Amino acid sequence: MDIETAVAVRDLTKTYGKVEAVKGVGFEVAPGEVFGFLGPNGAGKTTTIGMLCTLVDPTAGSATVAGHDVVKERDEVRRNIGLVFQDPTLDGYLTAEQNLRFHAELYGVPKSMVGDRIRRVMEMVALWDRKDAKVMTFSGGMKRRLEIARGLLHSPRVLFLDEPTVGLDPQTRSAIWGYINELRRTEDITIFMTTHYMDEAEYCDRIAIIDHGEIVVIDSPEALKASVGKDRVQIHTADDAAAIEALRLRFGIDAAVREGAVTFAVASGEEFVPRLFAELGMPITSVSVSRPSLDDVFMSYTGSTIRDAESGADGMAWMRTMARR
Repeated sequence: MDIETAVAVRDLTKTYGKVEAVKGVGFEVAPGEVFGFLGPNGAGKTTTIGMLCTLVDPTAGSATVAGHDVVKERDEVRRNIGLVFQDPTLDGYLTAEQNLRFHAELYGVPKSMVGDRIRRVMEMVALWDRKDAKVMTFSGGMKRRLEIARGLLHSPRVLFLDEPTVGLDPQTRSAIWGYINELRRTEDITIFMTTHYMDEAEYCDRIAIIDHGEIVVIDSPEALKASVGKDRVQIHTADDAAAIEALRLRFGIDAAVREGAVTFAVASGEEFVPRLFAELGMPITSVSVSRPSLDDVFMSYTGSTIRDAESGADGMAWMRTMARR
């Protein structure tokens, strides 16, 4: 790309009635970067992508994608982006090739290039041998691969992937990321993705953790994990409230119940465990120690794990639905 930033966002805001779904976020994405939005369902990820892709009008702030303003130059933005939605949008009654040809017509791909481009993108996601099969016969993973191929067909400068592997089994998710990494190697493209899967965020050059419509931190996965520093310890006891109080009084440790276990962070967790058993003053039925992960990063910066945060996502989605009425 010949532009300095693939995506530039300044104080971008979206409100639905009294509900502020996105709260003045700001960030930049470099050309060729794989940039991720990591956060629970309902955090504002999809709303932000909707604004960047000109599908949702911002309430305030500004953004450019591929050098074009998302409000003033909507058509230019759309010509320069590819978008893979969270929910399937393929026509199941058409063949894979027919779905792509329809997309090529919508985007004005020159007819002389359509055939070669379709073959290239379908070979990239290992679906060329199924080009004549109706999409309704495809598995969930095959449909997602075809949607990625469709998003690439018109050679976009920025590809948006909204939860690209949601609902897929771990093996298929891994395969999808193999294709995405191959895409990054062969195409001159920037990838902007959203996810609530921690392992998926590891593929990004940088990630922005977003929670309740706000970006709380941006950095590489490695730098974010290094910023936490401490190990994560989880214990099960007969009385979680008493265990939390004992940790505070005996060790000066702040703990909370996360994912059904008393959870806290300490330096050198494995060395701390023998002392924990000896001095806590109550029986421990099980204990686990893990090195800092992106889930620990999320908990460190937001006060909850991403799974705990998602427990309130249904309520937020309901509020946004009501706000639109």
